[in-house]
Amino acid sequence: MTVLKDALSPPSGLKGPFTPPSGLKASFSAGGYRPELQGLRALAVTLVVCYHVWLDRVSGGVDVFFVITGFLIIGQLSRAIERGAIAFRPMWGRMIRRLFPAALTVLAAVMVAGFFLLPEHRWLQTIREVFAAALYGENWRLVADSTDYFAQHDTASVVQHFWSLSIQGQFYLVMPIVVALLAGMAHRAGWRPQRVLTLAVAVLFAASLSYSVWLTGADQAMAYFHSLTRVWEFMLGGLVALLGHRVVLPVAVRILLGWLGVIALISCGLLLRVGSEFPGYIALWPTMAAVLVLLAGTTESRLGADRWLSSRPLEFIGDISYSLYLWHWPVLVLYLTVTDQQAVGVFAGAVIIAASAWLAVVTHYLVAEPARKARFGHSSSGGAYRLGCALLVAVMTVAGSWMWYGWQRVEAVAVSGDDPKYPGAMARAGVAVHDKGEGADEGVEPGPSMVTLRGEFADLPDGDCSPSRYNERIELCSTPDAATATKRVVVVGDSHAQQNLAALQPVAQRQGWQLVSMVGGGCPFSEPSPGVAMSESCVRANADRTTELERLRPDAVVTMATYQVRQGRTEWTPPGFVAQWRKLSAAGIPVVAVRDHPRFDFDPARCAVRHGVDAEQCTVRRDEFYRERPPYTDIRDMPANVRFVDLVDYYCENEYCPPVIGNVWVYMDPKHLSASYMRTMAPVMERELLAALSW
Repeated sequence: MTVLKDALSPPSGLKGPFTPPSGLKASFSAGGYRPELQGLRALAVTLVVCYHVWLDRVSGGVDVFFVITGFLIIGQLSRAIERGAIAFRPMWGRMIRRLFPAALTVLAAVMVAGFFLLPEHRWLQTIREVFAAALYGENWRLVADSTDYFAQHDTASVVQHFWSLSIQGQFYLVMPIVVALLAGMAHRAGWRPQRVLTLAVAVLFAASLSYSVWLTGADQAMAYFHSLTRVWEFMLGGLVALLGHRVVLPVAVRILLGWLGVIALISCGLLLRVGSEFPGYIALWPTMAAVLVLLAGTTESRLGADRWLSSRPLEFIGDISYSLYLWHWPVLVLYLTVTDQQAVGVFAGAVIIAASAWLAVVTHYLVAEPARKARFGHSSSGGAYRLGCALLVAVMTVAGSWMWYGWQRVEAVAVSGDDPKYPGAMARAGVAVHDKGEGADEGVEPGPSMVTLRGEFADLPDGDCSPSRYNERIELCSTPDAATATKRVVVVGDSHAQQNLAALQPVAQRQGWQLVSMVGGGCPFSEPSPGVAMSESCVRANADRTTELERLRPDAVVTMATYQVRQGRTEWTPPGFVAQWRKLSAAGIPVVAVRDHPRFDFDPARCAVRHGVDAEQCTVRRDEFYRERPPYTDIRDMPANVRFVDLVDYYCENEYCPPVIGNVWVYMDPKHLSASYMRTMAPVMERELLAALSW
């Protein structure tokens, strides 16, 4: 989202930011007063808010803000180099005064509200993203999460909308430097700086748009938040600022263009799948809609769209649009969290928008405007920077304090292997291994802490990792004892196979084995089979995994025996699994296939926190997940090298599959076991593995 008024100072003589001397009017001007821009901002933010709250869709309004920002900033930078130089320090100081107070106030308020209203499992995600948002790097934080298989399961954070502010902040920082360098090069070469700037903006537009189209097709989740896929939108606005004055159109044509732009913008989110197909070439729809309004300019006609866009109500919404954008998303997310809903109705949505608008008005008039006009921000050239640093330190202090408290909660309920309060899997009836006992203490808070539960996926923290020589996307991680290891055991498959690492690592340490992982989220160790979700890259990876296994010649391969796609009796053993086992059989490699655990259509841990560990709605009957006989027992001609391990008795009790066993959370999310629980499974895994392999 853009700031409401341009972050650069207007030319001297204007009454205020974009307020013209009396009587000044223009049909098209990059540097004069553009009253319709506030209305365009108002329309864009209204679409963003309404689409988010009621339609759960993306409107394209953010793309309009990018175009407006490029139009204003590049236009002012162009005029600055015409005057001779860009004054960086005061320019960025003015940006700080306009951007920081409202944004950092909202971040601080969101953290206070989040502490009381957000469940603990969302604390670290929120704190992490607050840090990123405050430093204008939230979009890159989301890019990183888009490539993290487990982070994709996070619920949208209360500050996720700062991704667009981050991209704009990066543009405010980088673009003046780029323009200054171009101007310097032009002066030394004897070229006209304006022509060089126009050519550079055109090249950046074409390059970024091409990259955006390519990356959107290759990885849309990453492309959506990537800074370089959005550069062209700023450059499009810049081209209008640099070349728009050359476009001379009749008033009737400009009236038509203005209304076409407004109608195109309003219809964009309804007609296009903005959230799943942006920002490639389809983003030309809302950005060109903004361009049409900019080219239409001030028509001086009662029929012109600019007449409506310049009206007092839209001007008021335009004034508070920055604060409204800042507030609407956290208010919406906190409401959905507190009410445990997935969507809001008409009345609730109206209340959310009204509350957001009230907060926006308060923030604009009591925080943003006073900070922009305050003497301490203007009294010296460094005043704005000191103000920005003070606000940033305050927000970081609040975030750091929240994180410190969160880690205290983590330590308070840490699950360790020798703590009798947390027997985990060893609490199952009839199991007494290593003196763990058959029960668990009453009244003990389940561990690990909900603060870190969502990050409880298994890995090899001390492992040595390197890409496979056959496929660089395959990462091989191993415990560092290959020279003295008595056995080599390789875990291969998707995230469900990866979970076994937590149970196998203590076993490998006790037995003196080398443990190797060859896992990847969403890529089961299978040949293509109907009903098994596998990308083309996964199919290639599995072929290379097999080649790698034939090279390693492990003493055993641990993988998954069954596959589920949803809650219910969907467990089966795909033919593609068996086909891979046959390949390893031909290579003389033993396979231990582990029966999969339940997959829920809700979050068992989150449900238990809200309703209680013993709440009926947080458990599922065992016979709803599993049949009496595992599906692999019905497969004929099973390869002789395969042995099966069935741990269902440790995921489920006799009749139910609960969220907590032995005071330990069984699941980190609806589809994955927690590493803490799997570590309590180590004695069972050791016994079953040794028996299966006759070691």
